[in-house]
Amino acid sequence: MSSTTTERSLDLSLSESELERHREHITDFIAAQADAAGVDTGIIALSGGIDSTLTAYLAVEALGADSVYGLVLPSEVNREGNMSDAERVASELLDVEYDVVGINPIVDAVLEAHPGAEPGGEPADETEKVAVGNLRARVRTVLNYFAANRRGGLVLGTGNKSEALVGYFTKYGDGAVDCLPIANLYKQQVRQLARHVGVPEDLAGKTASAELWTDQTDEEELGLDYDTLDAVLALHVDGPLSVSATARHLRVEESVVERVRGMYERSAHKRAFPPGPDPLY
Repeated sequence: MSSTTTERSLDLSLSESELERHREHITDFIAAQADAAGVDTGIIALSGGIDSTLTAYLAVEALGADSVYGLVLPSEVNREGNMSDAERVASELLDVEYDVVGINPIVDAVLEAHPGAEPGGEPADETEKVAVGNLRARVRTVLNYFAANRRGGLVLGTGNKSEALVGYFTKYGDGAVDCLPIANLYKQQVRQLARHVGVPEDLAGKTASAELWTDQTDEEELGLDYDTLDAVLALHVDGPLSVSATARHLRVEESVVERVRGMYERSAHKRAFPPGPDPLY
């Protein structure tokens, strides 16, 4: 970690006993959610990233390997290494049933059917790039729920607290799930718990990317590293400190804190049910 990152970070480390309590709490939660839904199978979209990998590890602990089904859903913009890691998690590390379903034909079919959209090639502008990226996420959700319906299963989301608070997920895409087992963990705590449960370091420490378009990384798109983001969220959004106090504590510009606050406020609609009018009576 660079000296700059160290200065801007907040120690959110969990002790071994705290990590074990989180492990037990999350596995109990997964088992309880499955029981409440009357199902015994967890459906997980495996990306090769740390969030889905940790969720899969905990789901296997909670439900058993025979009751976890993975979907690897590559598109043309996914790095081959990440897809290989996703299959490695399913086959070598956890020994769960999984299938690989390429989503390009489905995405292209939507683009061909939609007026003014064209499959293949580079998006015309930033708006088109984001729209197609979100389309990929929503296609994956359709496939997750198709598998869940066929198997009588529960779709286990892989989103963490950092992503949820700043809206770094696709509405009705990866945000559309039945439950979110690691929703209480900041990104750096996801990595801590992953190491605690035995996830190999090359997976626990890899660069995070939603891979909604070519060469995307989370931190580049967010505009700051996860340690800084986690720290701002913990001190200012979740915590009691003001913008100026948070900036002083982390030795960052107030504009950094304000930017994170803005992401939190603008993404509130993603964390709520769709609004309706107030009752007339």
